[in-house]
Amino acid sequence: MRSTSSEGHYLAPGVNQSVKIVVLGPFAVGKTTLVGAVSEIRPASTEERMTQAGEAIDTLQGLSDKTTTTVALDFGRLTLTDDIVLYLFGGPGQPRFSYMVEELMKGALGGVVLVDTSRVVESWDAMGRMEEAGLPFVVAVNTFAGSPRYGESELRQALDLHPSTPLVECDVRERESAKKPLIALVSHLLSRPRLEPVT
Repeated sequence: MRSTSSEGHYLAPGVNQSVKIVVLGPFAVGKTTLVGAVSEIRPASTEERMTQAGEAIDTLQGLSDKTTTTVALDFGRLTLTDDIVLYLFGGPGQPRFSYMVEELMKGALGGVVLVDTSRVVESWDAMGRMEEAGLPFVVAVNTFAGSPRYGESELRQALDLHPSTPLVECDVRERESAKKPLIALVSHLLSRPRLEPVT
């Protein structure tokens, strides 16, 4: 549900809980697109055009349409309900930016790990970071055209997911669909200790 603050810069008066969420996953899995799709403010992004120098480091196999990459972070905001606002921080997916991801995770209450089923193994690192940090997270399968489709049990087995970890499917290009993993994450968080209020 979009609040009255959606078209402005300020939070609605009833908001009393803020949640910092990190969005992680491998290179070119759709993190920037997800943040941009759901943000009610103009998202801040550090997308830069890829160069020939970067091609020597970032594997573009199967990603021929990829021309830009996040070099620091993406930031957006979503007022999810009348009293809960999400601050979204998307991290870069390349291993050389791992120190930035560690900084972004500080203060987060949870996260979303995006998965492309044609590159499942590449999402293990992001999941491992969440687990090592003790952050609750959801796994969101981004439905890329042409990517293989699997049933939930197959995906859970391939990702070695704990039974309590939510698994959702979404299309990060579509706002309502991109909100699914965020809604699932907040529901997951609300089943745990009370969220910290906005200060």
